[in-house]
This record gives sequence, structure tokens and C-alpha cells, in this order.
Amino acid sequence: MTRRLFIFGLGYSGLEIAQLAKTEGWTVAGTCRSAEKAAGLRAGGIEAHVFDGTKPLSAEAFGNTSHVLCTIAPGKTGDPALRLSASLLKQARWLGYLSTTGIYGDHGGGWVDEDTPPNPGQLRSIERLAAERGWQAMALEASAKLDIFRLPGIYGPGRSTLDQVKAGTARRIDKPGQFFSRAHVADIAATVVKAMTAPHPCGIYNVADDLPVSTGEVVAFACELLGLPVPPSIPWEVAAPSMSEMARSFYSESRRVRNERMKRDLGVVLRYPTYREGLRAIAALG
Repeated sequence: MTRRLFIFGLGYSGLEIAQLAKTEGWTVAGTCRSAEKAAGLRAGGIEAHVFDGTKPLSAEAFGNTSHVLCTIAPGKTGDPALRLSASLLKQARWLGYLSTTGIYGDHGGGWVDEDTPPNPGQLRSIERLAAERGWQAMALEASAKLDIFRLPGIYGPGRSTLDQVKAGTARRIDKPGQFFSRAHVADIAATVVKAMTAPHPCGIYNVADDLPVSTGEVVAFACELLGLPVPPSIPWEVAAPSMSEMARSFYSESRRVRNERMKRDLGVVLRYPTYREGLRAIAALG
């Protein structure tokens, strides 16, 4: 039986998933936005095709794909893969979509799970929820299996609080009751690949670690790992005026994300159950 995975969006998470799938015997292909990046990916052994959201993917590039994953963020015109390549998507047996836990909206630091009604407060989360529903409609029409993976803050090598501390951009902002959930990119990849192979009730899965905490706590731990002074805590009221609109929007919501369903249904065992294990492993890379 053909096991070809096609990933719309070979970005940070998409490429990690592609590399893991390849090691487990999958044929993998995917898209990026520029010919230059596509050439670099091909040089690294990843079959890459240009897809910039302006014209459909070719049937030749899609090939005899059995599994499709979309990591591309939607915009005002919706999900580009759905909008432009629906006829190809209908050929797949399994569809996967990387969404965001932002669709739950603000819960004042309370816990959310997959049964929590969506209540997105940010435009980007509203667009993600619309894309989720588009993929659900596509799967129903195509009689394909669909898994939606709702992700919190993503970190990993080259994209972590350690990098921010080294760059001198990390700040410890004190906003009482503020919680963020996180997921190491390697655990995201392992969960997606598991869903492509393990028998399970397809549906919606939160992919998060076990310990939601404030950003300030993570910054302090990263400084300790690097042997650098912990920056002083800055009250939210002092920090907010100088922050970008995007940064302020993240602090406008607080929630803790439950992950029991992915463990129960998919048998996921997190390699990095908290930010501590994740940052230690990244620091060990040098």
C-alpha cells in the first residue's frame, strides 16, 4: 500500500514532520513559497514544490499521495490548499491539519480540552477555526479520515527562549495569572506521524506538553542553563506600552491546555513533557 505524505508548508514544523516520516519509511514531498527554498530542500533530500497560494498545485507534483498534511496559515481568502487544490486533496485517504489552541480564546488561566467550545478572540484564530471547518467539510465530502492538531507555542532548536536570551531580547513580563502552553517541535512531529499509522478515532487533538507556565518562568530557567543573569521582572503595565500589537495580543489571552486525549487515543509519550527537558536538550546541542 502506498505511503506517500504530502505536506503543504515545509516550514519549521512541517520540515520536522517530513524528516521524521522519512526515517520511518514514508515517501515525503511538500511545498514552500520560493524556488530558492525548494532547491535547498531538494539538495537536502526533500522533494519540494513551489506553492505560493496563487495557483493550484500540479497533479504531477501531488503524485500518488495517500496522506496530506497542511501547516499553512490561512488568510482573508481562507486556506490556500483547500481553495486551490481541492480536487487533489480528495484523492487522499488521510488528511491532517495543524491548527492552534488560540481557537479556544481567553479562559483566564483556566484549563481547556478538545470539548471546550471554540471562542476565538484574535483574527488569526478566527481564520484558523474557519480553516478547520473547511477541512472537516473536505474530509466528509471525500470520505477521508481527518485529524486536526491544535498547537500552542512551538519551540525547538533554533527557535526557543534560549535563543532569545542569547540575543538579549528575552524579557520577564509579570502579568499575574498568565499561563502559556507549549510543545516541542519533535513532540509535534512524533504525534502527527503516530496519527498517520496508529489505529485511532480520528478527530481533534491538542498537542501540548504537561506544564503550562508563565513566560517569565521559562526565561529564568533558560538564563540559569546558560549561566547568565536572570533579567528583572517587568510589571505588565510597564511593559505593555512598548510591546508590538502582536505581542500584546498573545498576552491578552491566558489558558492551560490539556493533552490527555492524544496520550490516550494515539499512545503518545512526550519526549519533552515540560519546557525544562526541552530546553536542557536544546542547550546540550551547543
